[in-house]
Amino acid sequence: MHDGLQPVSLLQEAASRDPDDTARALLTAQKPVAVLPVQAPREAAPAVRPGRGVRRGAQPAGLTEPTGLSEAAEPVEEGAPAGPDVPAPAAPVVASAPEPAQPDEPARAVPAEDLTDEQLLRPRRAAPNGGWRRVVFHASFGLVNPGESPAELRYQALVARAQAPVTGCRRIAVVSAKGGVGKTSTTLGLGATAASIRGDRVLAVDANPDLGTLGERVRRDNQATVRDLLRAAGRLERYPDVRAFTSQTPARLEVLAADRDPALSEAFDEADYRQACDLLGRFYNLIVTDCGTGLLHSAMAGVLGVADQIVLVAAPAVDGARSAAATLDWLDAHGRSDLVRDAVVVVSAVRRGGAVDVDRVVEHFAGRCRSVLQVPYDPHLAEGAQFDLDALRPATRRAYVELAAAVADGFTGGTGRR
Repeated sequence: MHDGLQPVSLLQEAASRDPDDTARALLTAQKPVAVLPVQAPREAAPAVRPGRGVRRGAQPAGLTEPTGLSEAAEPVEEGAPAGPDVPAPAAPVVASAPEPAQPDEPARAVPAEDLTDEQLLRPRRAAPNGGWRRVVFHASFGLVNPGESPAELRYQALVARAQAPVTGCRRIAVVSAKGGVGKTSTTLGLGATAASIRGDRVLAVDANPDLGTLGERVRRDNQATVRDLLRAAGRLERYPDVRAFTSQTPARLEVLAADRDPALSEAFDEADYRQACDLLGRFYNLIVTDCGTGLLHSAMAGVLGVADQIVLVAAPAVDGARSAAATLDWLDAHGRSDLVRDAVVVVSAVRRGGAVDVDRVVEHFAGRCRSVLQVPYDPHLAEGAQFDLDALRPATRRAYVELAAAVADGFTGGTGRR
């Protein structure tokens, strides 16, 4: 049969069939057409009654169901007028993959040395040291703490200054060209105060070649002198070896006495002092030297030659002030202007009263030296007996704390000579 007669034969054959089968035959005879996918609401597929030539559940020939659509689109015949505008299918939305979560930065490891008392313990205010503030603190069983007084806070600041660190050995010379002005008392007061509030070793050395009295002002642990130390220098390797030649006060100050034997014909000179300082500097952080009054003596040349700073003692009297000023003039004339500028001047009241204007004396030395302060009259110092830091009046003790702080201010960079 010719291709052109095929539709007619199919129609004739379908006429004898069920009307639904006829419609399917007509659809089968149509030429295949393009099918536009249409996004349409999901509807139930029309029921198809099974008939001859069509298997139950099969799609009619010529119909194509787009992949991914639940229902076949309406066929469109070529050349037919376009129907109503059909919106283009929506582009499938592709959900972007979530970005991988960034791992949290690891916490910084806290070293053990950072776990300090200040970080781990709650801050606590210390109990007041005295006065009505301490009474209130104890009466309230510690619930009310008024804190320290301004005067106490200033005192604590002085102590902090006096505790300035020093590396190596710092040598401080206590000098005066006039006797009887409190030079030995100043040496003991400065040394004992520094030793009591610092954690390092402090030594006072008697470098007076004329029967110095420093060793007589403390309780002696032994009768050794600086000359005995020099004789044993070759076998002194440890601190306990040196400690056998010194005496220690209750304030932890160690004292190395000078010879007082009138039969001695060999004076303590520059070479002896330098050798002693080289040896003692290996074991002590602060060496406070009680000098003699003779500026031209050989021992004084050794003391000033190795001194890091000086403490000049002056009495609040006309002759005492003149002698102290003359000492500064002598140092300037002999090339030690550095010691003059960095000097701490102590105006020590060794006697009660007096008609001298102490403020004028202080003003004079303040223009030449780094610091000037006053030590008031104290009966314990006037006795000239063994020195006891606890026996001093409060004002005198505070004056020595101020002196220790002023001296420590000169520890430039915290270093001393080696």
